[in-house]
Amino acid sequence: MSVMWKYLDKKDAAIQALEDFGDMQFIIENTPDEIKLAQDRMVSLGSPGMDGLPHAHNPKAGEDRLVEAIEKIDILKERYRQALEYMSWFKPAWEKLNDDERYVLEAFYSGNEYGSDAMGQVCRRLGVEQATAYRRRNHALDHLQLLLYGKI
Repeated sequence: MSVMWKYLDKKDAAIQALEDFGDMQFIIENTPDEIKLAQDRMVSLGSPGMDGLPHAHNPKAGEDRLVEAIEKIDILKERYRQALEYMSWFKPAWEKLNDDERYVLEAFYSGNEYGSDAMGQVCRRLGVEQATAYRRRNHALDHLQLLLYGKI
């Protein structure tokens, strides 16, 4: 084991991984469609822009469009690969949490904006006081951290 691993702030890393979960799901769900759209644009004819300005003739415009589309597809595929790698790492740990732990973590860290009533929602759903809700959040986060990174 690397010495640097000992100094990794695992709690912040677990929170960041949790906050990225929704984005990674979105990437996995939508990237294949984006790649198909980029591929379709590669084989279609470009249309002239109707902005009223004179245009210089570019004999390599078709090649430029193909290169741009290939570069975009490469970026999309790399983003998709990273999202799949993330999910293969994060999802097994996420699924090992119990329903209450997942609920508490989602309430506190998944897409909530400043000023949201996450604490109130957790207290009402679990029927507990704020101090207990904070303890449950910390316990759930510690459990996720343990599942993701091993020894805390």
